[in-house]
Amino acid sequence: MVVANIISYVLVLLGAVNWGLFGIFDFNLVGWIFQGPRTAGAIVVYVIITLAALWLIISPIISGHGLRLKHREKKAE
Repeated sequence: MVVANIISYVLVLLGAVNWGLFGIFDFNLVGWIFQGPRTAGAIVVYVIITLAALWLIISPIISGHGLRLKHREKKAE
C-alpha cells in the first residue's frame, strides 16, 4: 500500500503542476504532450490522475491508520 500511496502522490502532484501551468500561463502540459486535451492519451492520463486522487482520499479510511508513505517498524514487546 505504501507504493500505491507514493505513486498516487506523484500523479496528483503532476496533475497539480498541470493545473498551475494552465491557470498561470494558459498552457495545458498534458494536452501539449498528447497534441490535444481530448485525445485518447490525454483522457487516459486525466482518468489515472483522478483515480490517484480518489485513492489518496479513501486509502486512510481503508487502512484505518492514516496515510503511510514509509513502512513502520513494529515495536518489540
